[in-house]
Amino acid sequence: MNLFIRKILRQTVQMRLYAAAIGKWTVVSFLIGCLCGGLGSAFHVGVEWVTVFRLTHPWLIWLLPAAGVAIVGLYRLLGVDGHSTNNIISEVQSGEGLRLNLIPAIFVSTLLTHLCGGSAGREGAALQMGGTLGYEVGRLFSLDERDIRTATIAGMAGFFSALFGTPLAAAIFAMAVISVGLLYHAALIPSLFSSLTAYGLSRLFGIEPVHYAVAAPEVGVFMFFRVVLLAAFCALVSSLFCDVLHHMEAAMRRWFPNSFLRAAVGGVALILLSLLFPVDYNGTGTGVIRLAVEEGTAHPLAFLLKILFTSVTLSAGFKGGEVVPSFFIGATFGCAVGPLLGIPAGFAAAVGLIAVFCGAVNCPIASTFLAIELFGSEGVLYFAIACAVSFVLSGYNGLYSSQRILYDKLKAQFIDVHTNAYREGQKPLEAIPVPHVKDAAADSGSK
Repeated sequence: MNLFIRKILRQTVQMRLYAAAIGKWTVVSFLIGCLCGGLGSAFHVGVEWVTVFRLTHPWLIWLLPAAGVAIVGLYRLLGVDGHSTNNIISEVQSGEGLRLNLIPAIFVSTLLTHLCGGSAGREGAALQMGGTLGYEVGRLFSLDERDIRTATIAGMAGFFSALFGTPLAAAIFAMAVISVGLLYHAALIPSLFSSLTAYGLSRLFGIEPVHYAVAAPEVGVFMFFRVVLLAAFCALVSSLFCDVLHHMEAAMRRWFPNSFLRAAVGGVALILLSLLFPVDYNGTGTGVIRLAVEEGTAHPLAFLLKILFTSVTLSAGFKGGEVVPSFFIGATFGCAVGPLLGIPAGFAAAVGLIAVFCGAVNCPIASTFLAIELFGSEGVLYFAIACAVSFVLSGYNGLYSSQRILYDKLKAQFIDVHTNAYREGQKPLEAIPVPHVKDAAADSGSK
């Protein structure tokens, strides 16, 4: 009887600890979600407004060099020169800290980029602003170092959810993008609470979730083979996108070490490209994505031109993000190649969108959830196999160089390499201590 009573008491203490933890994260995540939902909605409206204004005032593209110089100056003025999404990922990994000034810098700079016709997305700004908000809320509540990292993840999830209206994918993506092979389960409740709160608030402000109407073919063996083949090609396209982006950024830094000159030259290059290719590859290109997915129409070379436009934009110092351009690249590539493989053009565009995104961010589970929230669950088996194939065949490339790939993609072998740093024959970094991995494992075990 005494043993039974002691067991009940231990369980009661544990339940109180669990209840206290859930209560703490409910409050913290609700505040993070409200901040991300409010600011995310304002950011969404701002991007939409400047995009419409640019389309009705095409002369604004001539201001690209001046906008680039202004962006560089703003970052220097606010003391966040060189900060990017990689800094948010590094904060979660090692707790390096974030600066609040990053929020106005990326907010204004992204609006300037879209106003003048830079080819970029908006999720880079979302991850940076959301992560910074989560970090600051964690500090406000005097959370310890590990919990502040969790709050940073919750902020990333909240802002992503507010912009795209995909709360489940946002939560899983924020947890998975940090370190490939390790899912931060301790952040599941904070991320879900934050993303759902931000999503609900954005709907109150009239922000419609991103959704595409596409019909999936019936499940069949031959269609599976066709989708696998398309996904393999998409993996190559995602690697091409990442390689061109990173190589161009390195080349621009080498050729134009002065960041003001680099921004001005990049702006001039974008003007010339826009004159050579009058089809709108500027901005996010969401209209082109919708045409490819819902109507099955896209220029055969649109994906290559978008790679070029986006690489010039981001390597010159303009701000925004790479995820929506990856949507554009994947959708237009799938739309052009899919019919050659016997896949309906619209559905091939949807598969291409999600497969290129997966190959670029190395997050197959989050990508599958994203496909369900963007396209519905009808073709989930096709989307899942496309994500799996693209994840493996894209190798160790990725959009975020601070992302760590902890386990080999072909076998259960610990390697711990940074994305884009892995080369054939390079010795795995097993000898290098990785305290954040041990900490994360300890956190998961303790909880």
